[in-house]
Amino acid sequence: MTRLVRPDAVLVQAVIAGALSFAHLHDLAEAAGQDGWKAWAYPVSVDLLLVAAWHRLRSLRDAGDSARSAWSWFAVALAASLGANVATAGLLDLGDVPDWLRILVAGWPALAFLGGTLLVHRPTPPSLTDPEPEPVQEPLPVVERATEPGVQADAVPALPAPAPAPAPAPAPAPRVSAPPALVAHAQKIAADHRTRTGSDIDTETLRARLGVPPQMAEAIAAQLA
Repeated sequence: MTRLVRPDAVLVQAVIAGALSFAHLHDLAEAAGQDGWKAWAYPVSVDLLLVAAWHRLRSLRDAGDSARSAWSWFAVALAASLGANVATAGLLDLGDVPDWLRILVAGWPALAFLGGTLLVHRPTPPSLTDPEPEPVQEPLPVVERATEPGVQADAVPALPAPAPAPAPAPAPAPRVSAPPALVAHAQKIAADHRTRTGSDIDTETLRARLGVPPQMAEAIAAQLA
């Protein structure tokens, strides 16, 4: 089934505006002394610079980069197009074009070439380039001990686990020596205790009667035994 082509109002308007602007630029270039094919090339140059600047402007804005240079060349091309439209509207005598306008028209090719070159060959922002892949570190080769053909390498015996270190022996308690006078007094207390109770005095009772530390009481009790 054949699809019907429906005209778009925006597209039609763009074609009409482009044709009028193209004709105005041609008439102005021809009035400024550019005859033949050169007069037809000027509108193409202006419109191409306008489209290239707009395309570069959109791509830079999408990338988040500065678009001041693209805006500048877009303004230059737009000024050339609008200037031609206004100049051919009866404000300028096309039969007697001033010298400054002839200079502008003659210098336009070099200006358009410069703008197109800068727009095309502008360096791409770093954000648009792919990051360089990190170099892959290759594993170091494992060097094995070479053996003669037919000879099997001897197995290395496993080393025995180290024996645990012996625990340090407890330090002996310091020996306490009792004064002879204190020992003689303890003997009297022990004899009195044996007389009254009929049994030997124990260490705790001896320590309480003498009022000495436990170690000294044990040392005195050992001498009394």
